[in-house]
Amino acid sequence: MFRHFNFSPETGPGSTKANPAMLKRLFSKKPSDRPLDNASIPDGRRVYAIGDIHGRNDLLQQLIEKIIADDGESGEAHSELIFLGDLIDRGPDSAGVIETAMALKNELGDVRFLMGNHEEVFLAAATGDEKAVRFFNRIGGKETILSYPMTMKEFIELDMAELAARLPSLIPAEHIDFVRGFEDQIVIGDYAFVHAGIKPGVPLSEQKPKHLRWIREEFIAVREPFEKVIVYGHTISDDVVEKGNRIGIDTGAYYTDKLTALVLEGGERRYLDTAT
Repeated sequence: MFRHFNFSPETGPGSTKANPAMLKRLFSKKPSDRPLDNASIPDGRRVYAIGDIHGRNDLLQQLIEKIIADDGESGEAHSELIFLGDLIDRGPDSAGVIETAMALKNELGDVRFLMGNHEEVFLAAATGDEKAVRFFNRIGGKETILSYPMTMKEFIELDMAELAARLPSLIPAEHIDFVRGFEDQIVIGDYAFVHAGIKPGVPLSEQKPKHLRWIREEFIAVREPFEKVIVYGHTISDDVVEKGNRIGIDTGAYYTDKLTALVLEGGERRYLDTAT
């Protein structure tokens, strides 16, 4: 079970000061009406997997409140939190999301993070590589840059070479080190957690990072069972996608206001989100 963790709105994004009133809002558990056949995790464990956040620190904090409340209602278990990647870009507060994620790792115990394609590009851009910065800006990195101490005026006035040169000193080293430690895949029981999907026909142990972080259509087109049930983000849908071989939980948080978490315990599966 998770240790106590709170947010205080008056102290800004990522704050961890106590605010017990927030945790009184409990989230009712609802069993999934679209069960997958026979998939389970080991007894005594409870897993919360969070989909793509994309800079929405406000939604992340709301969802964490629901997760902690749900965990408190659900009995004793070893609770684990898994982020499926793409914590950053597009939304307004990527720096705040990273700060919140670091605090969660420190305060809640067993918290793990998967490397998304946006984190991959973020790390490349943070080195000051101009080509990487150009691509970073095209996929939502502008919003990430502006979540650090840079004004829109300064951003507009810098040419691309100047912007690239500025990033290594703009982004804190502890943020870079934290993101660099993200994993590529996590296997628990009958489930494998990845960011984007897997390369069909390739064992999980032989998957390449580029596929785990970037694949889409080739993975989604497969109807046959995989080695494990694949839990992934990366591909946006209006609601959770449950198929016989995969579960997609990227519900487009940065523009829908709906950030989703999958909850697994034994053979049970259910969902929490910020839209209900």
